[in-house]
Amino acid sequence: MLVRTDDEVYRVDAVWLGPPRATFPWRARYVSYGLGLAVMVVIMFAQRRLGISLDFFSVAWSLLLTIVITRFLGKRVNYDRPLGQIVALFRHEVTGPRAATAARGGPVRTGRVRVRSSVPRSTRSGASPATASRGAPKRRARTQVLPARTPRTRTPRTQTSQAPTPQAPTPRLQPVRTVADHVNGSRGGPA
Repeated sequence: MLVRTDDEVYRVDAVWLGPPRATFPWRARYVSYGLGLAVMVVIMFAQRRLGISLDFFSVAWSLLLTIVITRFLGKRVNYDRPLGQIVALFRHEVTGPRAATAARGGPVRTGRVRVRSSVPRSTRSGASPATASRGAPKRRARTQVLPARTPRTRTPRTQTSQAPTPQAPTPRLQPVRTVADHVNGSRGGPA
């Protein structure tokens, strides 16, 4: 047994052909006339906002653009998908939640990283230096100015009555803390 569907009924659109004995040379559904009127109003409003004057050519171009847009939208409107559903779908697409695409953070800058010439001292309570200094008032780190090293030259030993002058021990140089050490949590000591 062959069951006929009701698709043929919906293929007959609600079409207005024009007044009696003066039919239009085109076929357009009722919804297309309403949609075309709304599109024409929007286009004319946009023309006035852009500063285009109201003359013959501006009206002709807006009418031509209205026909193109109405035909484009009319192909998407049918009995399965009415105009109200397309408008609601567009509204939901525009106002729907979106995934965050902006990256958090940014480039690493060295402007706020303090570089010390010595390793920070640990606290007696066993806490790390970073957590121990949070409550303390911030002070500028003292930088230690080291004297320039002069190369030692060997002098021949001679019998003199003067005692040799003792030389001050050379201070041990501390490693400089870099940005990578700061980010990785290293204290800047030997590996």
